[in-house]
This record gives sequence, C-alpha cells and structure tokens, in this order.
Amino acid sequence: MPRKALLVLGLISALLHAYVGWRLLPDLPWGQTGLVLGLLWLAVSTLATPAPLLLLRGLRPHWLADALAWLGYLAMGVFSSLLVLTVLRDLLLLAAPLLPAAWAGAPLRVVSAQAVVLLSALVSLVGYFNARRLARVVTVEVPITGLPAALAGFHIAQISDIHVGHTIRRGYLDAIVRRVNGLKADLVAITGDVVDGSVARLRPHVAPLGELKARHGVYAVTGNHEYYSGAEAWVAEWRRLGLRVLMNEHRVLDHDGAQLLVAGVTDYSAGHFHPDHHSDPAGALADAPAQVDLRLLLAHQPRSAPQAAEAGYHLQLSGHTHGGQFLPWNFFVPLQQPFTAGLRRLRQLWVYTSRGTGYWGPPLRFGAPSEITLLRLIAA
Repeated sequence: MPRKALLVLGLISALLHAYVGWRLLPDLPWGQTGLVLGLLWLAVSTLATPAPLLLLRGLRPHWLADALAWLGYLAMGVFSSLLVLTVLRDLLLLAAPLLPAAWAGAPLRVVSAQAVVLLSALVSLVGYFNARRLARVVTVEVPITGLPAALAGFHIAQISDIHVGHTIRRGYLDAIVRRVNGLKADLVAITGDVVDGSVARLRPHVAPLGELKARHGVYAVTGNHEYYSGAEAWVAEWRRLGLRVLMNEHRVLDHDGAQLLVAGVTDYSAGHFHPDHHSDPAGALADAPAQVDLRLLLAHQPRSAPQAAEAGYHLQLSGHTHGGQFLPWNFFVPLQQPFTAGLRRLRQLWVYTSRGTGYWGPPLRFGAPSEITLLRLIAA
C-alpha cells in the first residue's frame, strides 16, 4: 500500500479512537486505574486496528502475521461496536433536554458511558461466537414457472464468502465441507471469495474443497477477493482440486431427462484486474441450446442481476454482501448492491443472495448469521 494511503488510514484510526476516548473516558466512574487502562487499550487499538490492512502482506514469519491479524481484526471488531454506540450515545445526550429532569446531566452521562462499554463487550462476544461457529443450513424453496417434474425437488447447496486466510484455516473449512456433503445435494455452487491470500500460502487450508461431492459436481466462480490474491493461480488450483470453475461459460446438465444449464461469470469487478476477465452474463450463454428447462447463473455480486435478467436466466446465486455482517456495514451494503440477503425477484429472475459461509476481517457477525444454503426448486 502506498505510504500516503498508509498515513491517511493511520490518521483516521487515531482520530476515531481519540473521539471515543474524549467522549467516554471522562464520564466513566472507574477511577484513575480505569482511566489508565482505558487510555492503554485505546492506544493499542489505534495501532492494531489498521494493521491487517496495512502491514500483513508478505510479513514473515507466517505465525507472526497470523498473530497480528488476530489482534488487529479483534480490535477492529470491538472498536467498530464501540464507535457506533458512542455516536448513538452522543445523539442521546443531544436529546437530553427532552428527557425527565431526573435523567438530565451527570446521571445520564455516567450511565450511558458505562452502557456503551458493556454493550460493546457483549456485542463483540456474541458476534465472535456467531462468526466462529459452524454455519447453519438455511433451506430455501425457489418457485419456477413451468418447471418440469424431473427438476422439482432439485437441490443446490450454496457456499460463499468463506475467506480462508489469517483467521479461517483448514479445520474451519473441513467442518463446512462435511456439513455440505451431508446434504447430498444434486449440485454444489461456490459463489466466490473463498480465499484471502496466495495459493502458495493457503493451498493446504483450501484442500478440503476437493472433498466436496454432489451428483452433478461442484461449480465455482471467482469473487473480488480472488482478484486481490491472484485469481488465475486460484482458478488453476481449484480445477486441480476437481472444481468446475466457470469463467463466463456454461455447462448443460441432463437430470432425469430434463435440461439444466448452469453458467458462471467472473466477478463483477474482474475487468479492472484482467481486461479479458470482464464479467459477461450474456456471453456465458454463447452457443447454449435455445431450449433448456432452467438457466442458473452463479455470479459473486448481486449487481450482476440486471444483466442476468436481460439474458433470460431463471435463477441467480450470489454472495458478496455478508448480509452486512455487523454494524455499521449493514447500512452501507444497500448503497452498493441491489440485494443484501435472501430470495428476491427482479422481473422474471429470482436472485438469492447468501449472507456468506465464513466472514471477512473481524471474527464478528451480529444480526447477519453465516449460512450454508440448500435451495430446492419447486414448480410455481
């Protein structure tokens, strides 16, 4: 990262931490010792929070990079909750004149400051548990008009946004693979952002993907994080593991006499990294038979949906959003993506957006649980 960007990000972190300290520490009734501990924590968090984004790429030895990543991401998650709640507290204090007199002044400032600290700790603990536990299976029925009887009950297991990297390792992915295989789906779809790091570093931790099984195989597409980590090398590695990676292309499957077309596109932003990887839902149908019973598109970002609807797909599976993952990011996702989570309709196209099977960055999920999705096709 350029030195100027590093300095700007470090300055922003310092200013935000200073704001939290300025607004909270004077009102916490924890004495001199509490004040010193609070200042010490803010100092450590100021340095640790931007560290995963600034300092870890190429850091050796790997165990040190992993340890600093854990410290930085945990600090980032805790501080995110602390910052949001501090802002909300300030809004409450602005409204103090409207509250009963007994709550005005010092009592409200003291109680609200303690509440911010305790709620931040609680949110962080619950969020950590939600992020690190094995994703639950979410079953979704997708009604398709004119679906032939042979495809009624067809099951697709979707996993997305695992982000194998500094804090998500082989054991985490092993558990996901075992649960997916237990679903005995007809097809497994991986909708991008599997990794955060190079093939050389993460090959042993991604190896469990080669154990995924389904009647019609395992299909995958790239996400934006693959392009941060060497997409071409990762596509080659996935194919070595037996995944069928679709790069603006399709396959036609015969399922008990019915024809199902499964297509996949490169990430919506891929063209910025590789001009020949420009995402193209319509192009993925090149030379496809005119008559098939279902056209399924795997596209990492929901933003592909308008093009997919125009191209005549019936169902698009996406991820990328993490359902917001935790505050305050759930407020920003709708500014970039047409869908945040769940099953939605765009003209004749159904779009399912997974909340993700892992997490990015801070091991924190609050209000947006991770999922392994089992989609079942039914006749409308």
